[in-house]
Amino acid sequence: MPPLVDPVPGGNPGDLARAHALAHELSAQGVRGIVLAFVDTAGICRVKTVPWQGLQPAVAWGVGMSPVFDTFLANDSIVRTDVLGSPDGDLRLVPDLDRLVVLAGQPGWAWAPVDRVTQEGERHPGCSRTFLRRVVADAEDRHGITFKAGIEIEWTLGRAAAPADEFAPATSGPAYSAARQTELSDYTADLLAAFEKQEVAVAQLHPEYAPGQFELSTDALDPVAAADQSVLVRQTIRAVSQKYGLRASFAPAVAERGVGNGGHLHLSLWRRGVNLHAGGDARYGMTAAAESFIAGLLAHLPALTAVTAPSPASYLRLRPAQWAGVYTAWGRETRETGIRVVTGTTGHQSHEANLEVKPVDLAANPYLALGCVIAAGLDGLASAAPLPEEVTDDPGRLVPDEAVARGVRRLPTSLAHAVDEFREDEVLRTALGPVLADAVVAVREGETAAVAGLDEAGVAAAYRWKY
Repeated sequence: MPPLVDPVPGGNPGDLARAHALAHELSAQGVRGIVLAFVDTAGICRVKTVPWQGLQPAVAWGVGMSPVFDTFLANDSIVRTDVLGSPDGDLRLVPDLDRLVVLAGQPGWAWAPVDRVTQEGERHPGCSRTFLRRVVADAEDRHGITFKAGIEIEWTLGRAAAPADEFAPATSGPAYSAARQTELSDYTADLLAAFEKQEVAVAQLHPEYAPGQFELSTDALDPVAAADQSVLVRQTIRAVSQKYGLRASFAPAVAERGVGNGGHLHLSLWRRGVNLHAGGDARYGMTAAAESFIAGLLAHLPALTAVTAPSPASYLRLRPAQWAGVYTAWGRETRETGIRVVTGTTGHQSHEANLEVKPVDLAANPYLALGCVIAAGLDGLASAAPLPEEVTDDPGRLVPDEAVARGVRRLPTSLAHAVDEFREDEVLRTALGPVLADAVVAVREGETAAVAGLDEAGVAAAYRWKY
């Protein structure tokens, strides 16, 4: 795993020579331009591009971009905080050479995630990638804990020939059906070929539940690489879909009713090469540390939804009986609880066991989502928080008194409610720092105001093609 290091003015030792050599290798492969990508607070991937000759200067001094994007909304309106949202200032986008990839789905282009630094070369406090890197490094320094993470990618395919604001499912076959897989067999084969060329290890690719919906899962990586990969995978899916006359939506809901697109997070804790979710003395082979980490997640889950389900459209998806995990409960392989414990099959638990955070969708900035999930879990770990009793079957079936007694709460039913919970959560706000925390609140409040007065169909339409 590459070391987690911050970029510095002029590049870290060896970066400039490496960038020079890489640029010429890219040119020899037919690459003409490089996409420099980051994800803003609203969950939108924003980019700048440079020709291949611009890679070395970008590594040395970055590429300019305004800090105003920290307070952009999904509709490109701008909100403000005390320090963000003005027309003043500039930042530098610095590409990570360890993650640079030639895009198989976009001939002539390469791609790299960026860190955002100030013109003085300091870490920008609004850079979500830097935030996640710091959370991961702190976990190892303070607790000796490292992580493996994966982000499920669900998307819905519409026909590009349909009117621009409408959704016409690209498939007619039933959920998980061979018929649907066959309908888009060439498309999915080309996706797999593109990921293979980009060295993205795909674990599964299959038709999902909703009309036109598919899901892809990849092998687990360190959290920063997992977030990078989530962004890269979506870039690739968009490009290959377009070639087939298809339009890919990663929005939480493309329609006001039905199962939406999730972005479930899988996470496992490791210490000295040992998976803490297997081989322990606690329930289902978990260690005490793994249990306390889950307890921390449950305690902060209502506030976490402001980060993991950040769009008004997210709350069209976060409904009971849709396997979206809308309760502060956990269970082994229980898909209606907010946290699903995955033990793995017999003989494979030591590397397969993990936890799944379910109330997450792909409107979320993956760096913010993973960083806040880790911060919440570490809060439980640090206090040795006890894990409540497991909930089996559907938590929604609990009578109110029993739910209260067992600490089972319904998660926020609106983005405004989630923001209220987030405002009161000092652990998450402290982990993010005041600049990022205030940006989260301002952007979420801006999104809420942007759809005021719309019915559910209007909310779905407003975000259908934004992500």
